[in-house]
Amino acid sequence: MEPKDIKNIYLIAICGTGMAALAGLLKKSGHHVTGSDANIYPPMSTLLNDAGINILPGYKRENISKDIDLFIVGNAVSKTNEEVQAVLEAGIPYTSLPAALSQFFLQGRKSLVVTGTHGKTTTTSLLSWVLESAQKKPGFMVGGWLKNFDTNHQVPQGDYFVTEGDEYDSAFFDKGPKFLHYRPDVSILTGIEFDHADIFTDLDQIKQAFRDYIKLIKPEGLILVKSDDDNIRDVLQSASCKIETYGFEENADWHIEDYRFEKACGHFSLSFAKEKRADFQLAMMGRHNVENAAAVAALCFNLGMTAEEINVGFQTFKGIKRRQEIVGEKNGITVIDDFAHHPTAIDLTIDAVKGAYPGQRVWAVFEPRSATSRRKVFEDSFPKSFLKADHVIFAGLFAPEKIKDEERLDVQTVIASIRKMGGVADHIPRVDDIVEFITKNAKAEDVILVMSSGGFDGIHQKILERL
Repeated sequence: MEPKDIKNIYLIAICGTGMAALAGLLKKSGHHVTGSDANIYPPMSTLLNDAGINILPGYKRENISKDIDLFIVGNAVSKTNEEVQAVLEAGIPYTSLPAALSQFFLQGRKSLVVTGTHGKTTTTSLLSWVLESAQKKPGFMVGGWLKNFDTNHQVPQGDYFVTEGDEYDSAFFDKGPKFLHYRPDVSILTGIEFDHADIFTDLDQIKQAFRDYIKLIKPEGLILVKSDDDNIRDVLQSASCKIETYGFEENADWHIEDYRFEKACGHFSLSFAKEKRADFQLAMMGRHNVENAAAVAALCFNLGMTAEEINVGFQTFKGIKRRQEIVGEKNGITVIDDFAHHPTAIDLTIDAVKGAYPGQRVWAVFEPRSATSRRKVFEDSFPKSFLKADHVIFAGLFAPEKIKDEERLDVQTVIASIRKMGGVADHIPRVDDIVEFITKNAKAEDVILVMSSGGFDGIHQKILERL
C-alpha cells in the first residue's frame, strides 16, 4: 500500500520521544492518527494533544479495530502485548518506527543522517536549524526538544530530511539498529564508543552495526567523521562513498582553528584542505560543540551553502532542552540541566561548563539512570570523568531492582575512587537529601550541573525553590 493510500494509523507506545514525533509528522501529513501508552506524561503527551491526536491509556485488546490500516510498534513493546496479539490475529499490517519514517518521509528526498555515540541530538538539531534559517524548509526528527522550533519534528517542504540516526534496536520483530532504515545520502558520524550494554555485548558488536550502516551510503554520497576517533577508522573500510574528516587535529580535512569562548559564544575558524573557509560564532559552550558545529558547516558547504548562511544559523541557534540548559538562577547560583550519562559525555559537559564559568565552583550532580550507567560496565571509567568538577554528588541508582546484583554499578566504589584521585564526592541516594545538602553548602557564583537521562524527580526546580 502506498503512503497516500494509508488513512488510519495506530501507534503503540505513542508517548515515546521518537514515536510522538512520528505521530506528529503523520498527522500533519494528513493521516488519521491515534495510539496508546501505559505512561502518558508531558512533554510528549502535550505535543500529541496539541496536534489533536487521541491517546488511549493502557494497552487493551479492544483498542484494536478493523479499520486500522497500519500499526506502528514502539521498540519497547513485546510480542506478548495484548494489542500486538490482536493485530497479529486480525492480520493488520504492522511496521517499526524507523521503517515507517523511511516509507513516509525519506523516500524520494535527500536523507541527511547524524549518528554516533555522542552529540547526535545537538548536531541533528543544529543542522536542522541551519537549513531552516537558510530557507531550505527541511523535514526533521530529533530525539530532543528544539527551542527554535518548539518541537522535535517538522514535515519537509523542501528536498532535505534530517534524522538522528540511533543504533538502538527497531522493534521486537526487527532487532537491527534503527539507522539501517534511514537511506543515508550524506551522513555525520560523531564518534563510536561502547554503550547500550542492555543490547550490545561489546564494542566489536557496536562497530559491526556501524559497518553495516556505512555500507548503505551510496558511492556518490558522503560521510563526515571525527578525525581523532580510532574506532571510526576501524569501520570505514566498508565505505564506498567519499569520506571527509573534521576536528582540531592538523590532519583533519576540515580543520578547526583559533577556538575561544567569550561573551557566551564559541568562536572558531574552519579550513578545508589547508585553505581557510570562514570564521564562525556559535551560541553554545564547549569544544565538543564546536566539533559538532564544524561537522554541520562541512556538510552544509558540501550542499552548496554559503558561510554567511551557516553563520546566521549558528548565531541564532537557541539550543535544545536538557542539553546544557540553564534552568534558572537564584541568589547568584546557576542550575544547569544536561542529559549526559556516558563517561565521555560527562567529562565533556563538565569541561564545557568549567570553560563557560571560569573561576567558579561547579557541582556535578549525577543520577545513574540509563541501562548502561546503572551497570558495572562504567565503574572504572566514571571516576576520571568527574574529576574536573569541584564537588560530585551521586544519587541512588534508578530502579536498581531491574539490574542483576552481580551486574549492578557499585556507587560507593565510584565515590571512593573519585576521592582517591583527589576529588570531592558524596553518595546521597535520595533527591530531597541532595537538595538539602546543596542548599546548605552552595554559595553565590556556584554552578549546579545536574546530569541524568531522565526526570531525576524534578531535582532542578526543587533546588531553585529551596535556594
